[in-house]
Amino acid sequence: MPHTTNSTCPKQPVIQALFGGTFDPIHYGHLQPVETLAYQTSLKQVILLPNHVPPHRPQPEATAQQRLEMVQLAVQDNPLFTVDKRELERTTPSYTIDTLESFRQELGHEQPLAFIIGQDALLSLHTWHRWQELLSLCHLLVCARPGYQTQFSTTEMQQWLTEHRVCAPNQLGNQPNGYIYLADTPLLPISATEIRQRRQQGLSCDDLLPPSVQKYIDSQGLYRQ
Repeated sequence: MPHTTNSTCPKQPVIQALFGGTFDPIHYGHLQPVETLAYQTSLKQVILLPNHVPPHRPQPEATAQQRLEMVQLAVQDNPLFTVDKRELERTTPSYTIDTLESFRQELGHEQPLAFIIGQDALLSLHTWHRWQELLSLCHLLVCARPGYQTQFSTTEMQQWLTEHRVCAPNQLGNQPNGYIYLADTPLLPISATEIRQRRQQGLSCDDLLPPSVQKYIDSQGLYRQ
């Protein structure tokens, strides 16, 4: 029997992606753009990382446990998402670089790893702790954000973006880290601040977050003060 060779192309490595946030509360403005991003970049798993003590913003109104439970409820029927508690278990500020180093220790240095951020976070990235090291650990996947410009304020940062940006999402699997991909995601003008304000005013938030999260917020009496 003649020898046959396998002519199929090698499989593209599976990219693990992380998406962190305070999630106070989690809402459609978090979930829907990431789902679109996952479709565009063929992500099979997005790991949600609720922050414990966010360094750059006011402290959450809901407790760490309440925010964790809201995130778990929001994605319980969606196989794309899983939830990781490691940032909530810290007693120190949640720095992204520390979390990425923790994942790298578990995954090794060959597994493609991505970190999902918004356009607003990209433009302020130079203020992050050890930001220059981020691309040595992961790719950056950027979701568009309503109302934010798409250009950095300095030519140095714009050049940094140009050097690392890729336009074809299939390039992300070619190496474990180092690329920036700007996704074309839906612009949903929803914020946790708006949800908390609407709750304080006694207004409905049903169109802004999953029903399971709304039910939990009601049961806990959150965001009424």
